[in-house]
Amino acid sequence: MPKVMANENVNLHEGAQNLRGQADFPGLWIASKERSRVELLAFFRNRTNLVFTMALPVLLLVIFGAVFISGDFLPEDSRVRDIFIPGIIATGVMSTCFQSLATSIALDREGGLIRRLASSPMPKAAYFIGAIVKAVVTTILEIVLLVVIAMLLFGFELPADPVRWGTFIWVIALGVSSCSLLGIAYTAMIPNARSAAAVTTPPFIILQFISGIFFPLSMMPGFMQFLGQIFPLAWMAKGLRYVFLPDHLVTSEPTGAWDLPMVVIMLVGWTLVSAVLTGFTFKWRGPRVK
Repeated sequence: MPKVMANENVNLHEGAQNLRGQADFPGLWIASKERSRVELLAFFRNRTNLVFTMALPVLLLVIFGAVFISGDFLPEDSRVRDIFIPGIIATGVMSTCFQSLATSIALDREGGLIRRLASSPMPKAAYFIGAIVKAVVTTILEIVLLVVIAMLLFGFELPADPVRWGTFIWVIALGVSSCSLLGIAYTAMIPNARSAAAVTTPPFIILQFISGIFFPLSMMPGFMQFLGQIFPLAWMAKGLRYVFLPDHLVTSEPTGAWDLPMVVIMLVGWTLVSAVLTGFTFKWRGPRVK
């Protein structure tokens, strides 16, 4: 782990030096491009982080997809994994945006990058833009990987309706924005880089179980349904089930409907709440910023 942190800090330090060199060309666009480049290089060069972030949702897909062959409690001609696969895609978004982003920012904070960037001429917004660009790129790769595996191993079918693809785009966009900003805000809960995985993993795992990822929400106790639907993961999964599942499977939803307006309200709401929390909790200097 120390070696991995050292390699990433070297890459991030190089990016900070490049940004200082561009001080004669101030501007959010230039700084954001540079930060995005550095973030992506650091992520793909860190093989441990790359494998862990991308592989966990894939492993969940393969293992549970093989286990959940069928379910007698679902409508005729349907399978548990039909409902499970869209939820795993939503989990992939949370993995690349919430967990990975929170961990990388904790490493930046302890490695001294955030303090150095705070003293540089770089617009501070460029740091967040670079982090979110990394989240978008890795999310796209994660989704492509999950969908291809689901099609090859489980005969997962893609929708032909362009309206559903339009829904897919806005669900993923709102999912990325809400989970990314929530991940940035959540770094206030991480005391140091060594504990980042320990602090981010429990909510990541728990939310999967109470958000209807592994089992239909209608099977779960009422209080768990209520808790799960407070958070964005459940609403991402619901929106993606509308995209990928046939209409007759709407009966597996607790309300018997796809509730797309509520999906929009909850994901936009979490984006706004997370942005406010980030503004209050993210510190460029302080006891935890090395």
